[in-house]
Amino acid sequence: MAALRLLESALGRRVPAPGSVPALATGGVCGFASSARARAKSYADPVEAVRDIPDGARIMVRVFGLCAIPENMIGALLKTRVKDLTVVSSNVGEENFGLGLFLGTKQITHIVCLYLGENSLCEHRYLAGELELEITPQGTLAERIRAGGAGVPAFHTPTACGTLAQEGGAPSKYLEDGHISILSQPREVREFHGQKYFLEHDVTADFALVKGWKADWAGNVVFRASARNFNVPMCKAARTSVVGIEEIVDLGSFAPEDIHVPNIYLEDIHVPNIYLGRGIQGGKYEKRNEHLMIRKEDDEICKSADSIRTQILKQAALDFEDGLYASLGIGIPLLATSYISPSITVHLQ
Repeated sequence: MAALRLLESALGRRVPAPGSVPALATGGVCGFASSARARAKSYADPVEAVRDIPDGARIMVRVFGLCAIPENMIGALLKTRVKDLTVVSSNVGEENFGLGLFLGTKQITHIVCLYLGENSLCEHRYLAGELELEITPQGTLAERIRAGGAGVPAFHTPTACGTLAQEGGAPSKYLEDGHISILSQPREVREFHGQKYFLEHDVTADFALVKGWKADWAGNVVFRASARNFNVPMCKAARTSVVGIEEIVDLGSFAPEDIHVPNIYLEDIHVPNIYLGRGIQGGKYEKRNEHLMIRKEDDEICKSADSIRTQILKQAALDFEDGLYASLGIGIPLLATSYISPSITVHLQ
């Protein structure tokens, strides 16, 4: 209201209050509108944070292997026994941890993802006709989520053009007897600059469940390292975002430019009230390793395999050229950088 009085004083006339409909004017400012939004709510119990998620909801769950998954939120939904969920995620997790737990309880009926990984339970449920499955490339899924948050209903992409993703005919769902129930539909194709692109639609959700690192009392959130990748666009593409965090800090602890998700995108924050120093420490997070591999130095098989592996690494390193920019995955691609010639410069991501 102070802003209204200041504007009224400057204009020399009464400014309509928020919510009123101003009369049309021939010039100058004829109205002033403002709106308020409730601050993000905090919960000590994750079950309370997800209590409003109903049967049949579409949820986005940030899962990238087992890195920074919202494990406490997933555990809370297991307790509420909500069912018929449509889940949008990068993958379906492991059978006994994370998102894969929903498959065991049959709470998911539709999955939109890019990678099934090693989850044999997901494969079994899909082939048994209990699960509808939509596979989409990783970059395309990321852009579909981003577009949903930006209000862009569709876009064209060259990725997977000429495959079943564009041509249609991929089985999305089976019947119990093994016959196909639902096939993917063909997509519109257009040509830009001599290259074919096909139409992809945005993805939105009723709720997003994400795992943050820190948040302040206003609900502004930051993520740690690679945990940021799908979390930010998911918070923007969902009507309600529920974030589990490790620590809540004082207002002003984050520089404005360092905030990854402003509080306007958040509805709920889960942080147990365990006080530690100035901040409030979050709940227990298992942070499980997907695969823990330990090499035994005296293992002859390892020595033999390591010799072959080293040869592969050295051969792969020969493909690096001076001035090259390379985006590398884990495993041999990353290890091959140890054998790059010191006489060349390679820029790595």
